[in-house]
Amino acid sequence: MKLAVIGGGPGGYVAAIRAAQLGAEVTVIEKDTLGGTCLNVGCIPTKVLLHSSELLQQIKAGADIGIKVEGKVTVDWESIQNRKKAVVNKLVFGVKGLLAANKVKVIKGTATFESNNTLSVEKKDGSVEKINFDTAIIASGSVPFIPPIIGSKLPGVIDSTGALNLENNPKSLVVIGGGVIGVEFASIFNPLGCKVSIIEMLPYILPPVDREIAELTRKELISKGVDIYNNSKVTAIEKSNNGLKVLFTNDKGDFSIESEKVLVAVGRRSNIVDLEVEKIGIRTERGCILVDDKMETNIKGIYAIGDCTGKNMLAHVASDQGIVAVENIMGENKKMDYKTVPSCVYTKPEIASVGLTEEEAKKKGIDYKIGKFPLAANGKSLIMGETSGVIKFITDKKYDEVLGVHIYGPRATDLITEAALALRLEATVEEIVTTVHAHPTVGEAMKEAALAVNKGAIHMVNK
Repeated sequence: MKLAVIGGGPGGYVAAIRAAQLGAEVTVIEKDTLGGTCLNVGCIPTKVLLHSSELLQQIKAGADIGIKVEGKVTVDWESIQNRKKAVVNKLVFGVKGLLAANKVKVIKGTATFESNNTLSVEKKDGSVEKINFDTAIIASGSVPFIPPIIGSKLPGVIDSTGALNLENNPKSLVVIGGGVIGVEFASIFNPLGCKVSIIEMLPYILPPVDREIAELTRKELISKGVDIYNNSKVTAIEKSNNGLKVLFTNDKGDFSIESEKVLVAVGRRSNIVDLEVEKIGIRTERGCILVDDKMETNIKGIYAIGDCTGKNMLAHVASDQGIVAVENIMGENKKMDYKTVPSCVYTKPEIASVGLTEEEAKKKGIDYKIGKFPLAANGKSLIMGETSGVIKFITDKKYDEVLGVHIYGPRATDLITEAALALRLEATVEEIVTTVHAHPTVGEAMKEAALAVNKGAIHMVNK
């Protein structure tokens, strides 16, 4: 079985390794750097910057826990950038090594479909190589979406990739878009001394997140000095004496903010332009490749995974989709299940969720119950000085089945795995509360929140 994988990101390289394990002859075509957006200009580098930003906050608050820092604490932006590059390079090297160890052939170049079993790969030196395959997986990822805002091409207007590679820490930054990307970058730059403003069209930030959790995040950001303008539409970006001026409007009138940099973070779009998928009849919708639950397109033997499908633009989703696609290619019968996909937002405190939000439960007409436990009552959160969070369970009223879990607090992105497993196993509240949770941990608050569903929490007054 000859398999061609177009794209070496978290979907493509994982699919390639799994296919090689199952005995396929695999070729990966990658036009940029192995690891894709996530590893090079997404998940990993943003978290490196976030870690530095969070550490700075902890150092400044050191006196509160008995650690005094003498002298001025400064930000060495060049060193932060160098560390980011070092972490990324090490992980990219690791991906290269894994592919080589699994005897996966890697070709650098841009792939285009010639037929249902042939690809044309144009390399950077201008040469073209033909790749014949039995089956193919499209894992071409996504690129930042820049809406047609007047002035969006001015110097100083950047996308998420540009924000990661700034030569200097900006003194001020306007973020257009209050989604996950925009809020994470606000959480990076604000603690580093940059004045951050977020402009969002919707009446709330973080649209996919449970509304109660999103509101807690909004209040936390504002308390730290971030200005947030909801229900606001950007009309233009102009040059100004101090750099740039962002013009926007809302129900209170017309406004403007001057800023050194403007980050456009309104989302991402599927990256399939170069592939010419229409040449072989692959169906698309709104620029995304249509697939079934086995990750196969309408063309037999051609699969698609990750951001290019527009299903759920998360690295861990792409990886799982890749494994599902490969195992189907190799004769198994697997289907992609999105029920247990966790979502994470790396603010401070962190946000993590899986399953239904309260808004979704209401919309579906589900008779549900809620259990919440404030992390101010959790010993480990108190020790860590992060007590503004909460853990929220949404359960079915009839059977007490766990339908959704939403965490706002320290270690949220690690704790969510327990909740994802609970949904995978269709666990009930009883099964959560009868599982012994270690003390002292933030994780024991999961048990307390589950207990709170039926007003049985031990370490708070049940209402």
